[in-house]
Amino acid sequence: MISIKNKNSLILSLSIVLLFNSCSTDEKQTVVTKNQLVMSDEFGVNGAPDSNLWSYNIGTGTDGWGNNELQYYTDRPVNIKVENGLLKITARREQYMGEAFTSARIISKGKFETKYGRLEARIKLPRGKGLWPAFWMLGSNSDTAIWPQCGEIDIMEYLGNSPTKVFGTVHGPGYSGGNAITKTFTLPNSRFDTDFHVFGIEWGENYINFYVDDVLYNQITPFDVTGDWVFNQPFYIILNMAVGGNYPGAPNSETPFPQEMLVDYVRVYQ
Repeated sequence: MISIKNKNSLILSLSIVLLFNSCSTDEKQTVVTKNQLVMSDEFGVNGAPDSNLWSYNIGTGTDGWGNNELQYYTDRPVNIKVENGLLKITARREQYMGEAFTSARIISKGKFETKYGRLEARIKLPRGKGLWPAFWMLGSNSDTAIWPQCGEIDIMEYLGNSPTKVFGTVHGPGYSGGNAITKTFTLPNSRFDTDFHVFGIEWGENYINFYVDDVLYNQITPFDVTGDWVFNQPFYIILNMAVGGNYPGAPNSETPFPQEMLVDYVRVYQ
């Protein structure tokens, strides 16, 4: 049996080891269990996003991904490009292909997919009503399994009229849309549109942990969902900025355009 004194010393020693290991791995993350880098896009080459990792969704906000969004997604450089070490997704107020706004959405489907891991992106978000940027994932079987059976992990969603808050959410059968399992993180003493922040998850067989910068603010497990746990399969990554839709509502006269979602990097660890 370990004495109380020795037990406390052991706990302190373990805490120091864990803190040292986490800080040496990633200064932004205080709890690290997955630290072998398996994918990284640092957006170092100007031009289009890396075609080895990303492809585009092209079309309107009702072309299969719904929510009554108002934008037309394009692959034009005015809507998406890599410049000066950043991925820039730009929403514009313009008439294009019958829509009043344009933006962009890229996916790693068929090019990079992962089952479990630590996924994170360093992002600076826009501000203004009607803007809806997201860093999220869908199950790789999304072509054959009707949503939400394929599963959806929203690592970060943000509404431009609430610049201090983001959401971490999962959708699955029996817990989708308004019944999704979600939690809000509120940034103290700052806003997400004034600086970059790291948004991520650590995901294993029976848990998904959500964090912002060095704060792990939520854990979702099979016990928390009200249907099947559909997160034990490969998922692919999505980065986009929607405009309007059921969730944020339409932009108003005080929403300035163009607006940028700036991504410094996307990294995946196992």
